[in-house]
Amino acid sequence: MTRKTTLWTLALVMAATSALSHGDVAPQPVNTDALPDVGEEWLTENPYRDQGVEVWQAAVEIGASGYNQNCARCHGLEVISGGLAPDLRFLEAEEYGDEWFMERFRHGYTQNGTTKMPAFGDLLGQKAAWAIRTYVEARPDDAQIADATDDLKVLRDQLAAWAEDPSAADPDGMKAQLDEIAAGIETLSGAPIADSAPFRASALIDGTEVGYRHAAEALTIGLSAAH
Repeated sequence: MTRKTTLWTLALVMAATSALSHGDVAPQPVNTDALPDVGEEWLTENPYRDQGVEVWQAAVEIGASGYNQNCARCHGLEVISGGLAPDLRFLEAEEYGDEWFMERFRHGYTQNGTTKMPAFGDLLGQKAAWAIRTYVEARPDDAQIADATDDLKVLRDQLAAWAEDPSAADPDGMKAQLDEIAAGIETLSGAPIADSAPFRASALIDGTEVGYRHAAEALTIGLSAAH
């Protein structure tokens, strides 16, 4: 299994099984070694947004881990808020939205003497902050995923069948179908690429039974979160 596949799978499993236990007051560390350095001075605009697909994808993967460890309990699985905290999916993927996000991330938020959000800045650092920001702004429009639910369920079941018997598998054809659906799903932040369930599933298909199984799981998790 490739490192990229392992990271995607880890992020998906964490999102599916651990969201309710995350968000503890004590921030959980985030390994950001795979991301480019951003310097010591805190930036006001996401440096990973326009550094190419590989950097963007690494930021999303690492940000998913960081988000699920530190933010999901309040801000919701897949950043779909249940009302306890702002729905960060709608925070604009531009400098204004970046500044608001970074202010809260660095300094936290207190209301009437009660800490509503702890300060993460000094403990997690700037690279983790922008990785989480990249993950958040890449969240897909769940209404558009809902529109594609029937098609995605068919593809998920096909992938699950291939995981048991890959003899009739058509990985290129499957990737093409998933990519077509993913291209029609937008972000709510205005970011150009949505890290949607079909986008993730397509990335996990590598022609192996394990890849088909993980792709099917990605669709299951994505469809569950959207509903």
